Amino acid sequence: MGDKPVVLGNTPLFDQILPIVRPTLPPYEALGDEVAELFETGMLTKGKYLREFEEAIADYIGVKHTVAVSSCTIGLLLTCQALELKGEAIVPSFTFMATVHPLVWNNVKPIFVDIDPETWNIDPQQIEEAITPRTSAIVAVHNFGNPADVEALEDIARRHDLTLMFDAAHGYGSLYKGHPLGGFGDAEVFSSSPTKLLVTGEGGMVTTDDDELARRIRVGREYGNPGDYGSEFAGVNARMQEFSAVLGLKSLEMLEENARKRNKVAEAFRSRLDKLPGLSFQSIHPGNRSSHKDFSMAVEEGDFGLSRDELAQALRAENIDTRKYHDPPVHTHQAYQTSNFKVQGKLPVTESLAPKSISLPIYSHMDDETVEGICHAIERIQKYATEVKRMLCRGAGDTDERRLAQINR
Repeated sequence: MGDKPVVLGNTPLFDQILPIVRPTLPPYEALGDEVAELFETGMLTKGKYLREFEEAIADYIGVKHTVAVSSCTIGLLLTCQALELKGEAIVPSFTFMATVHPLVWNNVKPIFVDIDPETWNIDPQQIEEAITPRTSAIVAVHNFGNPADVEALEDIARRHDLTLMFDAAHGYGSLYKGHPLGGFGDAEVFSSSPTKLLVTGEGGMVTTDDDELARRIRVGREYGNPGDYGSEFAGVNARMQEFSAVLGLKSLEMLEENARKRNKVAEAFRSRLDKLPGLSFQSIHPGNRSSHKDFSMAVEEGDFGLSRDELAQALRAENIDTRKYHDPPVHTHQAYQTSNFKVQGKLPVTESLAPKSISLPIYSHMDDETVEGICHAIERIQKYATEVKRMLCRGAGDTDERRLAQINR
């Protein structure tokens, strides 16, 4: 079969499924003493390691306050509540749904705007055009770890007296003009789930320089209880476990190395795949560093020879997992099809990019051989694109015929 891809009869380049993510974790032995202490003392939550973790993140980022929570989503929800957002908030649709849901939980209407075609982050110009007397906030996203245009966003928020918060779920390991994300706007909210560069298992972190905001989020994560068993407001249980904090402390020690290694992997992907027709990538502004939480690219079918979905199908045959972030975009989700949420007009960049976007496996500890294998798989799929498309279409047709035959029996 020479160097033809699997869908044309060759053997897979990988013997086993290469998952979209494998978290880069500290060695098990590094956690032994602390975990043993947790078992000995029974202090599984609200202990010293949580405080140490918060302080360590504050020192790393350079902010006054960090509040560890059970997830980034709940951190966003509590931050919206603590900021007392009202009316409408401007938000991108090309993002994960958890960016938007916390607004709805706080009775704030999301106003979806388009993204910049180069950075794939929220477009400041589109924000300017969407501001009305009902607008109270901007919720921006550092998409795939690529820092948003912080300076432009802070300028808009200042001129229009708007709250600015960032969904920084992908932000650990990213740099904006040489500085770690986390100290911009009114607050930033991070994730430390297993797909991120800093891992706590599940978990999140709210970062801010606002004393009162930090206090309200701390109260909010304790059911709204300020310490007297009353309720200052309706909060939730959003505490991070001590084990997660221990894992986070050890993971923080690896963060800079993980970010450098991940950028090296991303650069290897980009330099190799950039030679192929029909593939394009996020633009990262000079002086910034993306965490590359995901390595995503857009597939232009007319030039590449295959659609995004066909490429994903062909890679799956090679035992390479992929993801189609963020497709469908949030404004098209069923949850946002009521008259209260529905977008008036179109979001042309979002609606063009979403069906073309594909994310490849990327790990901070990914070796050169794995990078080579993924690139080789894409190259040989593209080389035989016409035959691959024909085979995939034939396979789909055969499946349809089999289904028809079953229906007609």
